[in-house]
Amino acid sequence: MITKYLSEAMHRAKYKILEDGTYYGWVEELPGVWATAISLEECREELGAVIEDWLLLGLRLGHEIPVLGDVNLNAEVQPVASE
Repeated sequence: MITKYLSEAMHRAKYKILEDGTYYGWVEELPGVWATAISLEECREELGAVIEDWLLLGLRLGHEIPVLGDVNLNAEVQPVASE
């Protein structure tokens, strides 16, 4: 499920070239997620790492994670009843 979320996020990524010739990438649906690099490929790689870190930290801290497409990581987990 996390892999599908990361893939969906990367499909939504947008990129532009800044005035200094570096690349800037971001995902509008994920607040604070962005990356810069000297090449588009490096920017994509860095953005992927940022998304992964952002997601894992958000899950660890119990933040509401934006739903991307049909991937919702906010489903409540039902505790297993102990006998």
